[in-house]
Parts: sequence; C-alpha cells; structure tokens
Amino acid sequence: METMPPEPLRKGRFTAVLALATLAAAFGSAFQYGYNIAVVNTPHKVGSGDRDRGVFQVLKSFYNETYFDRYGKFMDESLMLLLWSVTVSMFPLGGLLGALIVGPLVDRCGRKGTLLINNIFAIIPAILMGSSKAAKSYEMIILSRVMVGICAGIAYSALPMYLGELGPPNLRGTLGTMTEVFVIVGVFIAQIFSLQAILGNPEGWPVLLAITGIPAALQLLSLPFFPESPRYMLIQKGDEDRARKALRELRGWDHVEDEIEEMRLEDQAEKAEGRLSVINLFTFKPLRWQLISIIVLMAGQQLSGINAINYYADTIYTTAGVNPMHSQYVTVGAGILNIVMTVVSAFTVELLGRRRLLLVGYGICGSACVVLTLALIFQSEVPELSYLSIICVFSYIAGHSTGPSPVPSVVRTEIFLQSSRPAALMVDGAVHWLTNFIIGLVFPFTQEGIGAYSFIIFAAICLFTAIYIHVVIPETKGQTFVEINQTFAKRNKVEIPEKKKEETMDFHSCPHPTSAKETNF
Repeated sequence: METMPPEPLRKGRFTAVLALATLAAAFGSAFQYGYNIAVVNTPHKVGSGDRDRGVFQVLKSFYNETYFDRYGKFMDESLMLLLWSVTVSMFPLGGLLGALIVGPLVDRCGRKGTLLINNIFAIIPAILMGSSKAAKSYEMIILSRVMVGICAGIAYSALPMYLGELGPPNLRGTLGTMTEVFVIVGVFIAQIFSLQAILGNPEGWPVLLAITGIPAALQLLSLPFFPESPRYMLIQKGDEDRARKALRELRGWDHVEDEIEEMRLEDQAEKAEGRLSVINLFTFKPLRWQLISIIVLMAGQQLSGINAINYYADTIYTTAGVNPMHSQYVTVGAGILNIVMTVVSAFTVELLGRRRLLLVGYGICGSACVVLTLALIFQSEVPELSYLSIICVFSYIAGHSTGPSPVPSVVRTEIFLQSSRPAALMVDGAVHWLTNFIIGLVFPFTQEGIGAYSFIIFAAICLFTAIYIHVVIPETKGQTFVEINQTFAKRNKVEIPEKKKEETMDFHSCPHPTSAKETNF
C-alpha cells in the first residue's frame, strides 16, 4: 500500500507546557548536582596564612568537636585529612553508582518516572545532613554525600534524555543545554549561601546542607503534571495514543502526525537492533564512532582543567593583590560570568551550531591555559602579570561555559537512537564521574610537583579534543535522530538502505524487519 510521504517536521516553539516541564525537571535534578558539588568545595581564604573559612572549615571543626566529645581528644591532621577526603570523594563515587543504574531505570520506569524516583536520593540525605549536628554524627554527612552523589549521577544522564526527547528538533539544542545551565545555577547558589555572612557559619551549615531537599520536594509536587517522553511512550511502550496526547500538550497544536511519523521511522530503523546493553554497545560496529565521541567529549570536558582552575583561583586572586577577605566575592563574580555565558550558549546553540560552540570554547580554554602558565611563571619578575592571570581565569571560565560545559549534554543525546541511548548514557555518565574523580585525586599532587606547568597539560587536552571534534563529530542542529545516525553510518563504514518515498510509510505492510547488517540502527 502506497501513501504520501510525511510532511517536513513543523518548527516547534516554547509552549508554556514545554517551558514549565523543563523548569520542573531541571530545577529538581541538575540543580542538585551543581549545589552539592559546590556546597562543601568552596573554601574562602580569610586573613593571613592558609586559614580557610566558610563551610570548608566549619565542617572540619564539627568533625573535630564530635571526635573530641567521643574520645576526649582532637583528631590528628592525618585522620582529619582522611575523613575530609572521604567526605568530598563520596560525591563522585555516588555519581558513578548513579550513572551505572540509570540505564535500567529509564527503560523500566520511563524518563520522567526515573527523575521522580531519584528525589529519594535528595530528600533522605537532606534530612540526615540537616540533623547531623544535633545527632553529633559526621557519619551521617558522609553517608548523605554518597546518596546525593547517586542523585546527581542519575539526574546527569536521565535529565538530558528526558529534555532531548520532549523538544522538537529546532529546540533540542537549547533544551539540552538546560542541564548545564541549572548545574551552574546550583553552583552559584551554593557559593552565595556558603558565604560566611549567610549560612557558611557554625550556626547555619545544617540548613545549608539541608536545602538540597527543597528542589526535590518541588519536583515531586510539579513534575507529575507534565507528560512523559513521547518517544519513550511510542517506541519503547508501543502506546501511540499516549505519545500523541503528550505531543499535543507539548506543542500546543493538534496536528502532530509529522512527529509521530518520524518516531515510527526511528522505531522501524532499529527493530533488528533490539535493546542494546553496555557490553553490546562496545562491540556493535554501527555505533563505534558515536561511542568514542561521547567518551572523548565527556573526558575532555573534565580533563580540560575546569575543576583545576576553580581549585587554583583563590591563590591567583590573592597573588594579584586581592584582599583574602574579598576573594570569596571574586569567586561569586566568576560564578555570575559562568551563568551568563552558559545562558548565552543555550540560546545560540541552535543559531551557531554545536560544533562551532565546542571548537570556539576549547580554543579559548586552551589559549587561556597557555597564557596563564606563562603569567604564573614570570609574575615573580613582572608583578603586573598577576592581573593577566585573573583575566586568564575569567577567560577560561567564559570559554568553558560557551561550549565544553553545556554542549556535550546536547550531543550525547542526539547521536544515539532510542534503543542504544540508555546504555550510551550509562557509559557517558561513568566516564564523566571517573574523570571528575581522577582530577580531584591527581591535580593537587600534579600542581605540587610541577606548579604552573600543570596548565600546559590542560592546554594539550583542549587541543586534542578540538581536533577530534573538527575531524569526527558532524553538525547535528535541526536534524532528526535518524538523520544524525545516517551521517555517522558513513564513518562507521556500514550501509543504511535508502528509503524510497513510496516505502516511507506503510510499516505494517513490511513482512519482516531488515537485518542488522542492512539497517544498523
């Protein structure tokens, strides 16, 4: 039976339902990641020497006082360092655990369902951390850091999947960057609240840590009123009626058959492939370059030096003559720049494209690292170079916020089809958290050993990542998921049969799906 070919996809717009669903999902998920990674990692140098105030030092004091109440003596430096290192490292460890379980969750519970279940890992630790001072238990904080890490690990993979599948092709880039926008907002709010004058003090820190439960509670109250991913409903659950209803709510118009048709095409294209596990993903030739690409993008994002820049920033500000008492406010200023540039990226990603933002971002970051290295080496001889160091830090933050931070969240969702996306985001999440952990573990020793030259390593990583993006990753803006995978098929050296116009639509008349060798996706 022959039918007319489907109409081109109608350009979507930001309806109230789509905007509010994005807000409910992102504020309750990505915000948690940013807030919890920053809330105990924002030391502010105050006064002379290396005395750290804010949450960093307040929590250490709580650990020491609790230990004294139990054993009648204070901790020695080695035990304090061990306990604090465990407290900080439990977050990326929890993130890795979350990334490893997100695949089965999104398949069984749906994208929205997974985000709702994930709030358990925010509300319980919020209660534990908020009551840890009264209970005189630093173990409650350490356990809670694992749980909020799991929350962040699940959210960092499930949220881009949900938002990417809600949006039409012309808005998918903007929606995808919302993950990073809300991560940065979470970091900024944590920096503000952890100021000593607000909650970063002996009386306020339990409230500061417990705040993480508020976004989770708001998401539990709001997200159930918004649709599940239409692609999940049609392709994985086979419920075309619910998918059509969800699309009508999200798009604000009744005629959604063009998108339903595109989902059917994707469903048909991957029938022979089946649901891919992580092991299958590593051995499946038609997805080889997509898999390598997300590994490079996520490793490049973390290994390009953003956490190291943040770690070193206070020292750079102080060397430049910034009063140590005021360096915390310079850090807040850097946070504002981070938010502004990430938002700019979100609203230009559909105009300029993914590749351009990534290449420009890595170019700025690599250049800033080279100049920063030279400035740090020679500023003892030319003191004025210390101001150039501050400019390099702010330039690096602006560059990273333009491309390397927000854009990978878009690309990692776009380059996989429905059947392979959960497994791919498990790999993606594992790489993200492992490299995050490695930088946190290795950089202090690297910086101690080679000092300013450590930033040359980051410049080299920026260069390598930019070259890979230029050579391998295609522009994906405005394309359907099937079209993107057809582009990668050429690089993977697999064949995808051309679909004749007269064959485009009668799926039910096809007697058998074609073989995996023929379709690949």
